[in-house]
Formats: sequence, structure tokens, C-alpha cells
Amino acid sequence: MDPARRAELISRLGTTVAIDGPAGSGKSTVSRRVAEQLGIGYLDTGAMYRSLTWFALDRGVDLEDRRAVAALADELPLRMDSHPRDAHVWVGQREVTGEIRQPRIALGIPHVSTNLDVRHWMARDQRRRMMEARATGSGMVAEGRDITTVVCPDADVRVLLVADAEARLRRRTLELFGDDTPEHVEQVRAQVEERDRADSTVSEFLEPAPGVHVIDSSTLGIDEVVQAVIDLVDADLLRRAETDA
Repeated sequence: MDPARRAELISRLGTTVAIDGPAGSGKSTVSRRVAEQLGIGYLDTGAMYRSLTWFALDRGVDLEDRRAVAALADELPLRMDSHPRDAHVWVGQREVTGEIRQPRIALGIPHVSTNLDVRHWMARDQRRRMMEARATGSGMVAEGRDITTVVCPDADVRVLLVADAEARLRRRTLELFGDDTPEHVEQVRAQVEERDRADSTVSEFLEPAPGVHVIDSSTLGIDEVVQAVIDLVDADLLRRAETDA
């Protein structure tokens, strides 16, 4: 679709794009690129869980105390911008964009991300952000584990991005270390497997729900995956434009 035509339709109709997938499937990179090309916001749901983890550790709250962590979510003074290339995160007046990427946060996330009360709080807040962006004549791309099924099952476009295990592991290693040497791959393998194991207890993120488009990125380049998602968005915009006419 011509970019000008796409921009006009988005400004008139708004759009929400939900992308789910396991660690290393490429969903973060793809989501940012899609948001950038569409000229809409990007919601890093992982950063939200990381921010709550940081907040709990900063307050001295035991991450295994599920009730205390869930209660802390209501106090979380989280502020995020939605720029797909240069997003920043604040907790109160403190910018934590870099701090939430520290290893101690990664180690603590499984305790927070499997807390069902926290997940319910996150789902409400994530959906609010997506719907507000859509209602203002723009939109948002959100990625995570259960965006297509729990957070926004009525998103305009829903995608499950999958890849074979070795492709996922290689991508995550490159993301963390900048290379995929055997030593680094093995260091990352346990982290990826543990995260998938933990998340699978609270989210069916490897099976597509009805109406969710599956894209296997195992043998595709990022540009190809991004284009596949953009094509789905274009088709949805044109369909809704005809209905709205």
C-alpha cells in the first residue's frame, strides 16, 4: 500500500497490532520495525515487567512474596514513551531504561511474570495503553506472550511469531553478546529454557488462538517478517475502510 494512503487510513481508523512469541523469535525487533514503518507507537510489555521487578527490588520486597509484589503494582509510578527506536522508561522521577536490563533483573523476572495477580494488572494497563493510542487516531504495536489472547484478543491484527529452537537461541545470544560463539550460546540456553518453562505455566504462547496469524521466522530475514506483518495490517485497514464507507 502507498505509505500516504496507509497513514490516512490509520489516522482515520486507528490500528492495534498484537504480536506474541517465545524468547528469541524476533518479536521485539519485528514489533519495533513494524511500529516505525506504520508511524505508530511501540509497547514494550517486557519493560513493564522489568520495571516492576526493579521497583520491588528497590523497595526491598521479596519477589517470591506474590501478594506483596502484586500490591506493589498498584503503587508503581511507571512512565514510558512509545518511540519504537528510542523508548525510555521512568519509575517516578528516575529513568531506569538501562537499569532494567541488568542481569539481576533478568534473574528476578520469572518470579514476577508468573504472578497471576501481576499478570492481571499488567493486562489491564497494557490494553488501556493500546486502546488509548488507537482512539487518538494512531495506534500501537504490542509484543509479549499473551497479547493476542489475554491483553488484546480484539486487536486489529494478531500474530504469533515462531521459530525453531536453535534459531531462537542464536538470535537471543547475538542480542545479548553480539556474537553466537558456542560458549555464549550455552550460557544463554539455560536462561531461554527457564524463561519459556516459567511462562508456559501461565500462558499458552506457542499455540495460536483462532484468528491469529502464524509467521515462522526460522528461515526468514527480519525484513521479510516485517513485510509479512505490514501486509496483514494493510489488508485489515482496507477491509475496515470498505466497511466504514
